[in-house]
Amino acid sequence: MYARVVATAVAAALGTVTVLLSPISDARAREDGVPTVIAHRGASAYAPENTLASIDKAAALGFSWVENDVQRTKDGELVVLHDDSLQRTTNVEDVFPDRAPWKVRDFTAAEIARLDAGSWFSPAYAGARVPTLQQYMRRVDHNHENLLLEVKNPELYPGIEQQTLKLLGDEGWLDEGHRGRLVVQSFSADSVRTVHELKPAITTAYLGTPTVAQLPGFARFTDLVNPSHASLTRDYTGAAHALDGPHGRPLEVFTWTVDDAATTRRVAGYGVDGIITNKPDVVRAALGAH
Repeated sequence: MYARVVATAVAAALGTVTVLLSPISDARAREDGVPTVIAHRGASAYAPENTLASIDKAAALGFSWVENDVQRTKDGELVVLHDDSLQRTTNVEDVFPDRAPWKVRDFTAAEIARLDAGSWFSPAYAGARVPTLQQYMRRVDHNHENLLLEVKNPELYPGIEQQTLKLLGDEGWLDEGHRGRLVVQSFSADSVRTVHELKPAITTAYLGTPTVAQLPGFARFTDLVNPSHASLTRDYTGAAHALDGPHGRPLEVFTWTVDDAATTRRVAGYGVDGIITNKPDVVRAALGAH
């Protein structure tokens, strides 16, 4: 604690922000106290969510952090999709009309690859596909982006943590050079704990708002606590920052999903470390004005 206070005081005297305390400081250390902006499902207000087009759009807008969701097909392929059903964001009802309720886990990867994942958003994106996690990771790397990866619905996919980590390792994302570019998160505390136990060097995040009394327990296996902006207060952010996570550095707070200037200014005032948004340009502009 004394070292943290001294480091913070020195940074303040120099007019800079302490970055050595960040679990992934090289990639997302806040500059001048401004939170990192994370493009939610890519720049999903401007391109179909969780597609390659969406992360390309985030890169074109100048954002280095994107967020995605990972699920598993019937034949064991990891794909990037938010819902456990294909119905909302693909034309699955037209292609497979007799397969309701169109759950991801009831379709093979080859079947999902046939689906149009862009037309629902705009005719300009007709023909966009649901990417596999491998395809997605390669595009993120190509774009020199960083990733906040959510293990979605792990209760539906036993062993998905191990499988996800294996793929990340095979793609080179668990080496020292990529470690600062990756955070793995989930709404399931058990899933986050599993990731931490399997690969302790990985930065992990819990999606949700544990009580202040529960935070010390979470700090044993997660580096970030990521609450909804509606549940967030300045005191809560301070309580998280007062605790050290599993890597011996203060817990950080990324909040979601913030798409307007007023909310951006409010949560920035609470001292959050990151803001997850469908409209990263709107948040960036508000932070600049703030």
